[in-house]
Order: sequence, then structure tokens, then C-alpha cells
Amino acid sequence: MGKFLAGIFLFMCCVAPSLAKVHTVGDSAGWGLSVDYGTWASGTTFNVGDSLVFNYPSGHTVDEVSSSDYSSCTAGNSISSDSSGATTIPLKTPGTHYFICGVMGHCSGGMKLAVTVAAAAGGGGGGSTTPSPDTTTPSTGTTTPKPDTTTTSTRHPSASVTLSPFIPLLISGAVAIFSYFLI
Repeated sequence: MGKFLAGIFLFMCCVAPSLAKVHTVGDSAGWGLSVDYGTWASGTTFNVGDSLVFNYPSGHTVDEVSSSDYSSCTAGNSISSDSSGATTIPLKTPGTHYFICGVMGHCSGGMKLAVTVAAAAGGGGGGSTTPSPDTTTPSTGTTTPKPDTTTTSTRHPSASVTLSPFIPLLISGAVAIFSYFLI
């Protein structure tokens, strides 16, 4: 029985870290002008280790930018930029990450996405509340409060999940280990 439990422990140690999620930005609509990315991202929990996949036709880019460049739709100081048509961004650090299309007029037309990445993958409980900063309009000096963005363990119904391609290999290995210990 001890060998069997050791096998289960080994299996869980190998499989659990590979459960990172791959989020296809905009789902089947992809990265384009006709998607409300704020709605797409709402209700989805993004964790360190997850990835964002941007699928788009030629004539678009995916630029990771600073908060201020996101607000002003400025792509000149991009942290990274890609125009390959299939861009995968691994979410390696917690915090808010900002993405825009660097083509003139596209960001202001709605091709912008901000995602807040949690420090560790959640196992299915609770949530977190991240208040958005207020915005001050320079010309009038007025402050417009932004609504709170609340993330919970409930995923957006259209968010996609792809498990690591090594899962079948790990499962096959676990079956072999269990067979060995049971015989």
C-alpha cells in the first residue's frame, strides 16, 4: 500500500504543475476591432504560468505596453511587439499587463486589453477584488471613478483552456508506475 501511495504522490507532483491555462484572446473572434476585450477578460482569473494567445490577420500587431501607453494608445515605447498573426504571451509575473494593437487608430478603436495576473494558480476558492484607479481628465481636472473589477474562481464561459501536451505522456507513465506497484 505504501508503494501505491508513493506512486499517487509522484503522479500528482508531475501533473499538477502542468495545469496552466491558455487563454485565446477574443475566443473565436480573435484579436480584432470588433471585440469588447474588457467584457472578454471579465470573470476570468489569469495566473502566473498561464498564457495569452492572440490570433489575428495581417495588418495588426500585439504590443505589450506600460499603463500610461495603454491609456494614451501609444505604441512607440512597447515592451514587446509582434505581428506574426499568432502571438503567445506567457504570463510570467503578477500584476496588470497591458496590450494594444500598434496600428494607428486600432487601439482607440478598441483593440486594447488589460489583464490582472494573480501570483499563483488558484485551486477553486474565493476571489480577489482589484479596484481600478480613478481617471483624471487633464483638460477639466475632473476625476472619473472607474468601477471595481472583481475576479472570482468562476471562469468566463467562453474562455478556453488547453492543458499541457505532456499530460498524455504523464498519464501513461503514471499508469505504468501504478501497474508496477500493483503487481
